[in-house]
Amino acid sequence: MSSVQNTALSVTVQDQVARITLTRPTVRNAFNDELIAQIKSAFEAVGARDDVRCVVLAAEGPAFCAGADLNWMRRMADYTRDENLADAGELAAMLRAIYACPQPTIARVQGDVYAGGMGLVAACDMAVSVDTAHYCLSEVKLGLIPATISPYVIRAMGARAAHRYFLTAERFGAAEAHRIGLVHEVVSADALDAKVAELTQALVSASPKAVRACKKLVQDVAEREINDALVVQTVAGIADIRASSEGKEGVLSFLQKRQPSWSL
Repeated sequence: MSSVQNTALSVTVQDQVARITLTRPTVRNAFNDELIAQIKSAFEAVGARDDVRCVVLAAEGPAFCAGADLNWMRRMADYTRDENLADAGELAAMLRAIYACPQPTIARVQGDVYAGGMGLVAACDMAVSVDTAHYCLSEVKLGLIPATISPYVIRAMGARAAHRYFLTAERFGAAEAHRIGLVHEVVSADALDAKVAELTQALVSASPKAVRACKKLVQDVAEREINDALVVQTVAGIADIRASSEGKEGVLSFLQKRQPSWSL
C-alpha cells in the first residue's frame, strides 16, 4: 500500500485501487485554489500509474463538497475579468483531469454536495451516494451560473433536469439525484463502502485495457450523430481490441473455460 498525505487531501493505493480523499471537513471540503491544484495533480498522477485499475474519489466529514471556500470567494470578489478567466480555467482543468483519467472513477458520496462539488460527482464515471445526502446547484442565488461544471453535470443529469435545477437552485435529495441519473446507487451509510467495493471489484476483475477503452468509447460516442465517421471509428475500435493481446486472451480464456491472465 502506498500513501500520500497533505493538508487538503490524501492519496492511497491498495490492491490496484487508488483512493483520493478530500480532507478539509471543517470547511465542508470546499474548494480553494490549493485544493483544486492538488486534486488535478492527484488524478494526473494516479492516471499515469499502470498498477492502478480504478480510482475512488471520497471525502471526510459531513459534506462531500460544499463548492467554493468562503475565503476564496472573498478574494474572487475583487478579481478582474482576466483574473476570473485564469481562476475558472484552473477549476476547468481539474474537472477535465477527473473526466479524462484513463482509469474508471467512482465518486463515494458520504454527505452533501453543493455548487462546484456537483462537478466532482458528475465528472466521475460512477457515483454512489448515501441516502441522507442533499444536492444543490445554488449558483443563481449568488448571481452566478454553474458554467464551468455544466459540461459534466448536464451530461450526468440530462438537459431536462438541468433546466430545472440550474434555474431554481432547489435542494434535492439522493433519491431524486438517482432518478435523474446524477448518481447510480443510493445506499445507507453503513452500506456505502460495501457498494463501492462491489464496483471496484468488478472493475479490477475485468481486462485493464478493455476497461480503459470502454471508458473512452463512451466519451467518444455519447451524444454524437450516428454518421459514417462514427461508424468507421467504432468499427476500428472493436477491430483494434480484438487484435490486442488482452482481447485474444479474453476470448481464448472464455472458450477454454478458465480465468483470464489478468485475474490470476
